[in-house]
Parts: sequence; C-alpha cells; structure tokens
Amino acid sequence: HSVSRTFPNLTFVPACLPPDPREVELLQRFVSNSKRLFVMTGAGISTESGIPDYRSEGVGLYARTDRRPVQHAEFVRSASARQRYWARNFVGWPQFSAHQPNTAHLVLRDWEKLGKLHWLVTQNVDALHTKAGSQRMTELHGCTHRVFCLACGDQILRSELQEHFQALNPTWKAEAFGVAPDGDVFLTDEQVRNFQVPACHKCGGILKPDVTFFGDTVSREKVDFVHQRLAESDSMLVAGSSMQVYSGYRFALAAREKQLPIAILNIGPTRLDRFASLKLNSRCGELLPLIV
Repeated sequence: HSVSRTFPNLTFVPACLPPDPREVELLQRFVSNSKRLFVMTGAGISTESGIPDYRSEGVGLYARTDRRPVQHAEFVRSASARQRYWARNFVGWPQFSAHQPNTAHLVLRDWEKLGKLHWLVTQNVDALHTKAGSQRMTELHGCTHRVFCLACGDQILRSELQEHFQALNPTWKAEAFGVAPDGDVFLTDEQVRNFQVPACHKCGGILKPDVTFFGDTVSREKVDFVHQRLAESDSMLVAGSSMQVYSGYRFALAAREKQLPIAILNIGPTRLDRFASLKLNSRCGELLPLIV
C-alpha cells in the first residue's frame, strides 16, 4: 500500500501527542457518516514533507524569524522587490520543487478514488496534492509551479523559467540561509544586487508566480466554484490549517451557515475551534491513515 512507504520529516512539525484511540474513533465515525466530504488543507499537511509553515508555534516562519512574505502591491510596483523575490526563489527552487507528498496527501488521494472525498480545496501552493494524484481539487491560492505574465497572461512552467534564469545569470551564485514556506530562501541585499530577471518573452511584461500573494484576492470565479462544491457536500474536514487567512475561512463560515458538521485536524488552536463538531490535535500524516 503506497501510504505506508512515506517517512515524515518532522523538522517543521510542532510537538504533539500520538493520536488518542478515542479521537481516532470519533474521526472514523465522522468520515463514515459523510457521503460527500469537503476537505480543506493548509500548510500543516505539508510540514511532514519538509516544507515549513508560517504560524506553527516554535517552528513556523513567524516564530523563527522576523521575515514576512512578499506583498502583492510591492511585487507589482517595485523592480527591486521582484529582483529580490526571484533571486531568492531561483536559489530555493531546486529544493522546493523536489519535495514529495507525504502519507496525508496519499490518504486523501485514496479517499477520492474510493468516492469518499467529494472535493478538496488546498490553500497550499506546493503542488503536493497534484503530485499525489488528487484530481477533484482546487488550488485556492494557485501554484508555484506555474508562472504567468501580468500584461498578456501568457503562462509558462516554473521549471522553464529556471532555465531562463540560468541563461541570464551564468556566473551568479548565492549561498542560502534557511528556507521559507513558499519556496524562497533568505539572501542578503548584497547577494541579490546583480541578479537579472527575465521579462515575458512574448510582450516584455512582468512575470509573476501563479499564486495569490499576501494582500491580493482570490478571483470571484474560483470562490464561486468552491462555494458550489461546498453546496454539494454534506460535511467539512479541515486538515493542517489554523484558518487565519480569510480566503479559506470564508468557506468554513459558509459550512457553518449550512449547518454542516465540521471536523478539524490541526496541531494547535484554529479560528474554527468554537463551532467545530470535532477538534483533533494530531499530525495529519499520523491520524489520517488510521481512518478506513
């Protein structure tokens, strides 16, 4: 069974107790009672693949550093902000793109194949659900594996852009200091200064990852589409998210309005705890495989 072959990387996973048998039983009942399960995942499902999150106590980016992710307006407005972003992303890309799905991603893929999972919405931009084979899925905040032009909309693969970076910067080298959640690394201003950033090869416009940066909004079409999938569902499971970001939280509010039962599997408190039917404080990759 494919699920048993992945070994978790616990570097960025907060400490927690092993699943309580009673909790396993409660989640089993929740999933068994559901015929059309709507699942929303966050950064906490990917930490076991070695990707840090932002908010986890002690191990998240905000706990370890004073660094904050790039803001949408700054990226669009400032050439030096784009240079800094892309230099860091260029250095981090080989490692970030090599991350593989963990047990939790594979379990959700299997639930889809069994017809148990109606729709999956991920707030992550790491492509791990896609790599695991999930198909009934929406990437709410896009995906770092795609890049598009802000002017003409032309889209290319991030791997293709890596080759353009290498061609433009044949002698540029930088040693990275630590890795951040969305694939970039920490570099000094000095290291970034001479990094060359390519423009869109079709129109010369600005290239941006196909992700929703902080300060930007998810498209109305995508939000409406996800609301439709939620309307077809009979329960909601949140896995690995504190739901602090409104773009995801709004769907939990909609589920609550529809009086759908909500289960949360997340280490640490979440924004939904007060109205969840079930709250479990375990690792996704440890608890989900116990559910049949």
